[in-house]
Amino acid sequence: MSTSALSPTDEQDRTVLAGGYAVLAACWRQPTKTLLEDVAVETLADVDPAVRDADIESLRVEHARLFVGPEEPKCPPYESVYRDSRDSVLGPTTRAVVKWYQTYGLGLDPDWPDLPDHVATELEFAAYLLEHEDVETCEQFLDEHPRQWMTAFLEGVRRETREPYYRALAELTAAAIEQ
Repeated sequence: MSTSALSPTDEQDRTVLAGGYAVLAACWRQPTKTLLEDVAVETLADVDPAVRDADIESLRVEHARLFVGPEEPKCPPYESVYRDSRDSVLGPTTRAVVKWYQTYGLGLDPDWPDLPDHVATELEFAAYLLEHEDVETCEQFLDEHPRQWMTAFLEGVRRETREPYYRALAELTAAAIEQ
């Protein structure tokens, strides 16, 4: 189906879903006070009311523990770790994601200090595709990339996290990529 074949309701649904992907992407980045106050609590508290008690310092510590280190992160947020090997970032999977971005004239923001196959970047790209391309293109990207690895990543987050915020975020992300 092309965007011209969408009914107004379908177009609204697509816009809402694109906005949802964008919000989820922001939530997977380093937590900020603004994000916590303006977006996360409202959205994630519907999944788990305990999110309302989250504080920014605890979330930043948990974000580092789960996704950054200093020790090996519990849940690396990169597709290549799940699809290529845990020791192989910037491998064939990362190159395939970059090719998707380049096909649509996109590149990484120079201020984004992370890899192209980061969970947040892939969700942002899904939002972009829903806003600018047809639904089938977004579905193809989701099938080729997020749906190939995020289930394992999100299960790891649910298992490892000590914060309701990340458990709720994993639940919402799983629901979004399964649609």
